[in-house]
Amino acid sequence: MAERSFKKEVKKLHAGAGETFQGEGILAVTKALLQSGVAYVGGYQGSPISHLMDVLADAKDEILDDMGVHFETSASEATAAAMLSASVHYPLRGAVTWKSTVGTNVASDALANLASGGVTGGTVVVIGEDYGEGSSIMQERTHAFAMKSHIWLLDPRPNLPSIVDAVEKSFELSEASNTPVMLQMRIRACHVHGHFTAKDNVKPSFTLGDALENPQRDLSRIVLPPSTFVHEKEKLEDRLPAAIQFIKEHRLNEVFDGPRKDIGLVVQGGCYNTTIRALEHLGLADAFGNSEIPLYVLNVAFPLVDDELLAFAQDKSALLLIEEGGPEFIEHEINSIFARAGCTTRLLGKSMLPRYGEYTCDVIKDGLRQFLQQQTPDLLQDEVGIKLVPSKPLSVEALDQAVPARPAGFCTGCPERPVFSAIKQLQREQGDFHISCDIGCHLFSILPPFNIGATTMGYGLGGASASAFNVPSSKPAIAIMGDGGFWHNGLTSGIGNSVFNKSDGVNLIIDNAYTAATGGQDILSSKADNPERSTQHSIARAVEGVGVKWVKTLTRTYDVKAMKQALKEAVTTKGVGPKVIVAQSECMLNRQRREKRERRKEIQDGQRVVESRFAIDGDTCTGDRACIRLSGCPSLTVKPNPDPWRSDPVTHIDNSCVGCGLCGENVHADILCPSFVKVEVVRNAGWLERQRRRLSQAVIGWLQRRAVKRQELDLLEGVSR
Repeated sequence: MAERSFKKEVKKLHAGAGETFQGEGILAVTKALLQSGVAYVGGYQGSPISHLMDVLADAKDEILDDMGVHFETSASEATAAAMLSASVHYPLRGAVTWKSTVGTNVASDALANLASGGVTGGTVVVIGEDYGEGSSIMQERTHAFAMKSHIWLLDPRPNLPSIVDAVEKSFELSEASNTPVMLQMRIRACHVHGHFTAKDNVKPSFTLGDALENPQRDLSRIVLPPSTFVHEKEKLEDRLPAAIQFIKEHRLNEVFDGPRKDIGLVVQGGCYNTTIRALEHLGLADAFGNSEIPLYVLNVAFPLVDDELLAFAQDKSALLLIEEGGPEFIEHEINSIFARAGCTTRLLGKSMLPRYGEYTCDVIKDGLRQFLQQQTPDLLQDEVGIKLVPSKPLSVEALDQAVPARPAGFCTGCPERPVFSAIKQLQREQGDFHISCDIGCHLFSILPPFNIGATTMGYGLGGASASAFNVPSSKPAIAIMGDGGFWHNGLTSGIGNSVFNKSDGVNLIIDNAYTAATGGQDILSSKADNPERSTQHSIARAVEGVGVKWVKTLTRTYDVKAMKQALKEAVTTKGVGPKVIVAQSECMLNRQRREKRERRKEIQDGQRVVESRFAIDGDTCTGDRACIRLSGCPSLTVKPNPDPWRSDPVTHIDNSCVGCGLCGENVHADILCPSFVKVEVVRNAGWLERQRRRLSQAVIGWLQRRAVKRQELDLLEGVSR
């Protein structure tokens, strides 16, 4: 069950030659794969390419099966990369996708082997590039891996015609040079909307079935010594020249001329739109891309083409290189090219632009302005910078004082929140534990209000990152991983490793039934029936299969008291090897997507529907807000105290409450206060229920009026005395 369905959009994939295809960048990539005659596709989801996997999954029955294209969701990025080995000996076109750089790191062994032996059929890796202030991963670039393994890296301009052309040319480039190709897609490129003229979809001329019926084997393509040295020689002497020749002949890089001939810009393809917008603000370009300054656009970020760069630099005094992210790989390489050729054109890059982070319009505009002020100040006379002037000037410092920090956190009703509430309560009793965290939604436990967890080393590596603490201690290390990470990597590197090394630590596996952090896709342990996948495989049985003796499964994480008791038992039990707690409750987002649809239908059909909500009695609440500190639920807030004699605000539950019950569970588990009230909202109530409600309202109203009269009488008696 993915985050959203693309069933309607994938119908567009049937578009034929001459038709206009309109949609999102991700959908355009899928169409380009079909137009290229791809034979198989795989990958592992992650921002910003999760939707590509979802589109492919929804397109399987709609078009992929009819086209003879095999698609599967890979268990990990390493699985996806190894899948490309089908193209080593056979003329099969294959494509895989994942989030970089974390995905590339996982896939590195298979990718390095693939790049060493080379390929016969075209192979393309669609890389979801994700860095900058809004990124969820460490700040690294795909470029470094492309250079290390000699895998060609394309970085197309973020518009649909350029993206589609880059996909198609990637396969051709791969086959012309017998080398895998990476296609880098930033978030802007993945979600840009536009249109292009479609071509007919092409069925693979050589199929996977053909390969199985006629197996081939070329010993020289297998990565074994001494062939590995031959492969390295082949990369530099044969494949690289073939790639450069293809890039030049097909003009994959683009030159956009301009009237000003003494300076120029060298731009990564993915930064082209933002650069044009920045030039427009400076009065040096229009919205259609017509620039006063010539641009050389690197749609191929690696390898660089010496001849093209030198020709562009000819008769120019200076060039500004717009290279997003660090280190400045392209800048170093161009400087080397210029030095070898004796080119005197000055190349400026990171001296004008930040050495790290995402290049937004303002960032590029500031760099351009600095470059032009130094080289050609006369060009800045027509700057038309767009400025939004607030009615009251605000500085960043003022905003910091007025607006509290809002760190990323769990969704309302998230079943992972009570797990960390239980850990907080356990640590209050027994002191702090060393806790190793993992990639996934549960990583939010590191932030307030829980402040739990010391490290995170990678997806599924929660258990492995606690392995050094396998020493005698009264307080064992606690390792956390999610169900997605468990099946991705954690079963072997975490649980299997703990069994093998006789660890006495505690492994907490949070099972919310999906890879929730990447969009809610099904996995091996998902509870729902999936006609295309095998699901409902037990995590508990899997860990028992590798030798774990102490396993406890809790099927309702919202029972904070039971969760706390299980954790307490795990940390105090000694001498049985690793302890594993499987904490199960369905991801609330996916659950709400399903249940809301069902409720709407039932209400429309006139059926009785009961929705649970929680509320807080403001007269009873003491205002200490311990409930907020223990759960951090977004639906918990504060409001003015209804008692005029008390100034502290009281806790309030807003309408975003989904009725998970955690606040009440925390109350009972930690013995807080009795101010929480469970409310049931009934839709399409029966006649008897409506009559009972009218009667109860009448009685309550009468009692309230009587209480008000008594207060008035008491007040009058007090005044008369």
